Amino acid sequence: MKAFIIDKYKSKDGGRIGQVPVPEPQADEVLVEVHAAGINLLDSKISNGEFKLILPYKTPFVLGHDVAGIVTKVGARVQQFKVGDEVYARPADHRIGTFAEFIAIKEADLALKPKKLSMEQAASIPLVGLTAWQALIEKGNLKKGQKVFIQAGSGGVGTFAIQLAKYLSATVATTTSAANIELVKGLGADVVIDYKKDDFEKILNGYDLVLNSQDGKTLEKSLRVLKLGGKLISISGPPDPDFAEEIGVPWFVKLIMRLLSSGVRKKAKRLNVGFSFLFMKANGAQLKEITSLINSGTIIPVVDKVFPFELIKEAIAYVESGRAKGKVVVKMK
Repeated sequence: MKAFIIDKYKSKDGGRIGQVPVPEPQADEVLVEVHAAGINLLDSKISNGEFKLILPYKTPFVLGHDVAGIVTKVGARVQQFKVGDEVYARPADHRIGTFAEFIAIKEADLALKPKKLSMEQAASIPLVGLTAWQALIEKGNLKKGQKVFIQAGSGGVGTFAIQLAKYLSATVATTTSAANIELVKGLGADVVIDYKKDDFEKILNGYDLVLNSQDGKTLEKSLRVLKLGGKLISISGPPDPDFAEEIGVPWFVKLIMRLLSSGVRKKAKRLNVGFSFLFMKANGAQLKEITSLINSGTIIPVVDKVFPFELIKEAIAYVESGRAKGKVVVKMK
């Protein structure tokens, strides 16, 4: 089958389209024929080796973290899905590979595709949807009437997180460029800051929660917009000791993560606010909840561009440029 293969980390060619065997699903897996796959910055970071310390992949491997497609085979113990089902997923770490014609996915990581969505729209959802869900609901415990600052509102995570926060009846502030102000307002943002013109730190204060997706400087400024006891959840680092413990890395990696996050943890403690790092996990049950929100019209996908699979390198480069509004998808079929 055709697949987008990473032969080595930081390769100059950025990966290649080649042939690999069709995977055979294990007893608790289904084989999915890929119709569309979403592209995420995480794909670039993994192929560049940025996450090699915590997510080492043995090369060569197939890249890709978002998928929508049709079940073509089921393992002996699979009960929730059957051949012909339209499904979508973010496969588990070390089980990725959605930039291919087929992928085997664990039943627990899969959900039925929202009926309202095309394959391309559905493929845009899993990683950003689960990231927003786990940040705002699972870790952030965002409640009605609370205030949340979601950075980069026109990006993949931002466009989903704004809608999810409004569903939770929170007040939402976000940053974006002037060209995307109407887009994020249309998604429900209450306070919109043009990051090229204004400093959010001078405008926002007393926030319950911050979803940080930007650099270290922005993270430090974001700590100061929180009220006492507020929380900052970062999806862009630095990884903290709790995360190291959670994924069970060796002692020396735990030490590295402790050192990497020591500065921001000290600053958070001085301000009497919380800091935690989130690296989202595959979760079919949560994806099922997200499906219900999409089917009810509460959340709509925001897709910027759809590329044919043959132009996957151009699609990845477009995501890396930071210009995308919402998500970028490649179409296999």
